[in-house]
Amino acid sequence: IDEYKKEAASKGKATFEFAWVMDSLKEERERGVTIDIAHHRFDTAKFYFTVVDCPGHRDFVKDMITGASQADAAVLIVAVPDGVMAQTKEHVFLSRTLGVSQLIVGMNKIDATTPPFDEKRFNEVKEEVGKLLKMVGFKVEDIPFVPISGLMGDNLAKPSESLKWYKGPTLLEALNNLKVPAKPTNLPLRVPVQDVYTISGVGTVPVGRVETGVMRKNDKIIFEPAGASGEVKSIEMHHEEVQEAFPGDNIGWNVRGVAKNDIRRGDVCGSVAKPPTVAKEFKAQIVVLQHPSAISAGYTPVFHCHTAQIACTLTAILAKLDPRSGAVKEENPAFIKAGDAAIIMVLSLIHISEPTRPERISYAVFCLKKKKKY
Repeated sequence: IDEYKKEAASKGKATFEFAWVMDSLKEERERGVTIDIAHHRFDTAKFYFTVVDCPGHRDFVKDMITGASQADAAVLIVAVPDGVMAQTKEHVFLSRTLGVSQLIVGMNKIDATTPPFDEKRFNEVKEEVGKLLKMVGFKVEDIPFVPISGLMGDNLAKPSESLKWYKGPTLLEALNNLKVPAKPTNLPLRVPVQDVYTISGVGTVPVGRVETGVMRKNDKIIFEPAGASGEVKSIEMHHEEVQEAFPGDNIGWNVRGVAKNDIRRGDVCGSVAKPPTVAKEFKAQIVVLQHPSAISAGYTPVFHCHTAQIACTLTAILAKLDPRSGAVKEENPAFIKAGDAAIIMVLSLIHISEPTRPERISYAVFCLKKKKKY
């Protein structure tokens, strides 16, 4: 941290030393924003976490979607002096859409309010954020709102003397109160590929998060929709070799018989015996959260599912639904708009592999992106 502090100060980025723990790219450090997602191991007395640092800037929302799709729980950081911003709303909508059910709200920069550590301002922003979370279906009464100072360390691991009015958990205690999700080891192996590397002396190394099933050394695997198959030579997790990987593990695995150019981000790895299914056209149920105009057949957004980002066309609107009950309100409507739920037919411009989480086997959880609206 001391080295980061000196380097940050020399580049005119004083106070950015903590961000640099996760932001390792040269451009990230020069611009002062997170661009790509980053993973780090983080251990508490109770749990072993993998921290997925997601971009907050609107120019890199596609990377935020990839990170959120890998998360079991999320910490939403809200600057108390600023309150709810446009990106706060977008990240809340996307997290809920992508299946994040456990949430902690980190009320950051509580030391920068006027006056510092102001309870009144904390409560104002808490109410504002709570309304937003209720809007998308979160149970606000189950969500801890934790006042913190990331820079000064207040209420991160120990209660702060400056926050005597606050009686809730520290951020560390809130993390330890999260519930461990079920590990669907009985389902077929599915690992969406986040990136692919060629390492000298090792070979092809894809990286990604195990969603279902178990991967072991010497397993015969296949990547879809690429169709490339090979054998698992080794598995690493946070730079340590392991013999097998389970759901929730972020891994890199060396594959024999597959070249780097044979596979890409968005492919899904599975066993040869039970390979991932592939589709070009599919039926989907959607809710239009935000969109500036009506949507009709022929609409062509970008489809975000697990790590895949693919252009697709809405070929038909089969039915408009009641968003609360799911009952059909209208068959074959001409258009849908913000606030509507519908069943649609989607044609992908290239083949796409199936959704991967256990609750997603029968339907896809995804985002459709058009001009930065979802």
